[in-house]
Amino acid sequence: MPFTRRSLLAAALAAGVLAPVRAGAQASSYIPLDDPRLPLIEHLIARGDIPDPSPLVRPFRRREIAEALAAADSAAGHPSGGLLRALRLELATPEGEKAWQLEGRVGAQAYSHPRRELLHPVGTDGVRPYAALRAEAVIGPFALVTRPVGEPRLVDDPDWPGRSDLEFIGRMADAYLSAQFGWGTLFYGQMDRNWGPVGLPGIGLSNYGYGREAAALDVGTRDLRLHALAADLSDEFDAGGEAVHRYLFAHRLGVRLSERFRAAIWESTVVAGPDRKFDGRFRNPLSLLLLANQYGQGDDGANVIVGLDLHWRAFRRATFQAQLAVDDFQYRNQSGPTRYPNRWALTVSGFGPVGRTLGWRALYTQASSLAFRTIDPFENFTERGVGLGRNFADMDQLSVTLSVPVMRHWLVTPELTVLRQGQGRINDPFPATPAEAGQIPQIFIGVVERTYRAAVGLSGRRGPLDLQATAGFHRVVNSLHQEGSTVHRFEGRLQVTLGLRRGGVLQ
Repeated sequence: MPFTRRSLLAAALAAGVLAPVRAGAQASSYIPLDDPRLPLIEHLIARGDIPDPSPLVRPFRRREIAEALAAADSAAGHPSGGLLRALRLELATPEGEKAWQLEGRVGAQAYSHPRRELLHPVGTDGVRPYAALRAEAVIGPFALVTRPVGEPRLVDDPDWPGRSDLEFIGRMADAYLSAQFGWGTLFYGQMDRNWGPVGLPGIGLSNYGYGREAAALDVGTRDLRLHALAADLSDEFDAGGEAVHRYLFAHRLGVRLSERFRAAIWESTVVAGPDRKFDGRFRNPLSLLLLANQYGQGDDGANVIVGLDLHWRAFRRATFQAQLAVDDFQYRNQSGPTRYPNRWALTVSGFGPVGRTLGWRALYTQASSLAFRTIDPFENFTERGVGLGRNFADMDQLSVTLSVPVMRHWLVTPELTVLRQGQGRINDPFPATPAEAGQIPQIFIGVVERTYRAAVGLSGRRGPLDLQATAGFHRVVNSLHQEGSTVHRFEGRLQVTLGLRRGGVLQ
């Protein structure tokens, strides 16, 4: 396993011995990306009511948000004071250096189609049961979390990579050990992550698909932060039946240039080959993977995306973010019938407050026609056909949302979205020759399907009740890429659960 498993665990244990000297506070679990309270936290961050602990990197730790909520709540007459206090109570955990918490939830999921992503529907509607059990222990600098879930909806989800021949299917939503110190964290296990603006899957790394085991580290200070993640991907098989080993490595170096401006450079790579091992140069967090591959040793067994993130708090608490990624750029032979199209993706985002309690967010994203795939299909940015970052190329999307807190426990989010989707797919064969590639447009292959979505979402927790819901009307022009075909449909999903939580101090 990358880093490797043995070296990572040894480092965590050694660091734990030194924890009393180096650590500033005890460990904390991460707030899962599917937590129904997270949209309320993101609403406060978007308004500028609390600081963002890790711009363009999710998830963050519960302790970081608890401290931010406490600091903001101490301000007299804060317009979001009621929401701040309600979230502080919701996120409270047993105090002490050795604490435990156990939570069980049961309920149901209802959906217009089983895929979690609503803009690319596949399958039929349904109602299925849902259950989850979350266990957490914090012992000094260590946080241990496990969350198995029973989710029969997965049987019909086209993005589910596991078994679909059973009536009941479960998965591990979280299962990790995290060692945390004043200078950073070491991590091993499974947890959803997203690197990019909130509201869209990150380009190089996202939670679009389902979790995988990974070793990760997060090291640095307020001004300089290094993130790195390494994971084994599922083996695939070539035409001769030989197993092809595949690995993922992503790293990101962020710099705070001023109180208002941050920037980060990042890379994500897929390494693949029949007898391939995870070479050291491809899992070195301080190595430039592009130099280690194409412009360095010339290894043709890896595909690298390079990216740039920007975060600018501009004026009146309005904030703008951008993420740009390049997989391949033809700096020679820019035109002509024998050029390969450039491969890129980008996202720009803005958010801020509206009045005393509301918030706004706007997003635009684009991915070129051949993004996330390459000549060797085993080096595509996918696992079992599902994107490691984005799952759809040859598209652009514009979304605008308003966030409205209601009764201190719920967030209502009206949404307007326009999606243009070409016929390029990340699992389609890559053009075999430059001549064939020269016939492909940079973006929007074939007939472009256009989806216009007007929707409203609701999320939050009140007492034992968790609720996450979204419902929208879709007008789809050139449906299924058939010129002149227009359809209207309702698309939505609902997850409602009741839970019981207990906690205490370990003896």
